[in-house]
Amino acid sequence: MNKTFLTLSAAALALTGTAALARHHGEHPDPDANGDGIVTLDEVRAQAAEGFTKMDANGDGVLDAADREARGAEMFAKADTNGDGELSQAEMKAMHEARMQRREERREERRGDRMAEHFASMDTDKSGGLSPAEMKAMHQARGDHGPRGEGKRGHRGGPGGPGQMMARMADTDGDQSITRAEFDAAVGAHFAKLDSDGDGKVTEAERKAAREAMRAEWKALRDTQRGE
Repeated sequence: MNKTFLTLSAAALALTGTAALARHHGEHPDPDANGDGIVTLDEVRAQAAEGFTKMDANGDGVLDAADREARGAEMFAKADTNGDGELSQAEMKAMHEARMQRREERREERRGDRMAEHFASMDTDKSGGLSPAEMKAMHQARGDHGPRGEGKRGHRGGPGGPGQMMARMADTDGDQSITRAEFDAAVGAHFAKLDSDGDGKVTEAERKAAREAMRAEWKALRDTQRGE
């Protein structure tokens, strides 16, 4: 239960912008509040504060098992549409279908974001369309990445996943709970890691570099686990 809760608690870190900085903004809110393509530490901290408050169900300043239980009770009450204190088969089915629908919507958003990002990278002259030369370059680039399917992501979250990685980063004393101080320190540390030039801002170029580094790290961890 503690491991599960830490993963859920760490979702607050991902939700509030640190992991969202490195990943594309389809699954989580984008901390770029003014839409200028640059994320500042203040923007990330502001979003992080909102996320922590949302996850800290009992308002005691710590993300722990008590918060997990409160969130679970809230989810149960929401699913128990007739309020009889039990979940019927129909209610369970409705809850599952709603979850699957939200997951599919997030996948579609991410897919659209990736397609737009890929198109922009191929449209080297920024004309809004791909010329024969750009199409050829795109096909050559695909060929350079090896057989189809190589390097694809593994199961959701990968080896440990970003949630558990952020949990391990935040829970510095290993007591299976995350205090606000630990949370803020993890936010600042992750931001500093992404802010490669140390100017207090994370540009789109730095976000892209972080995404690529994260993918490479997941792949290396998967290869290690598989003994490759």
